[in-house]
Amino acid sequence: MKNGFTMLELLGAILIILIGVLTAYGVVQNIITYTIDSSDRIIAAYLAKEGVEIVRNIRDTNWVENNPNWDDGLAAGDWEVDYNTTGIISDTYDGDFLKVDGNGFYNYSTGELTKFKRRIEITPFGDDEIKIVVEVLWSKRGQSRNITVQENIYDWK
Repeated sequence: MKNGFTMLELLGAILIILIGVLTAYGVVQNIITYTIDSSDRIIAAYLAKEGVEIVRNIRDTNWVENNPNWDDGLAAGDWEVDYNTTGIISDTYDGDFLKVDGNGFYNYSTGELTKFKRRIEITPFGDDEIKIVVEVLWSKRGQSRNITVQENIYDWK
């Protein structure tokens, strides 16, 4: 009786190892893809929530400054709104990409261009309610993605 492997046994072992390595490679690629996609969704969710907070900040600033018009600066329409060193900056929505500065703050004026766009839609309802819809859009591997947050704010003061 001879000791050792036959050529057929050796090819079978190589095939099993190759299948295992390729399967592991595929799993790792999927994990990396899902991680990047999750990161984009988390950033978009935070940008959407920040959009609501900026609008709420405008309302609260009107109250603090005793402005009789609680909704001053919150006209109906689609807006691009962000914070910068001088306060809140708003402009009509025209599909500009957000930029991220060296401190990690997203804005429309300075920094590195990102893949994200943010549209803030303001719709007044009567004298004491405003509906805010914030949509963050981006593209990943040729597919359009978006996250939408909706909230109503009130003149409850």
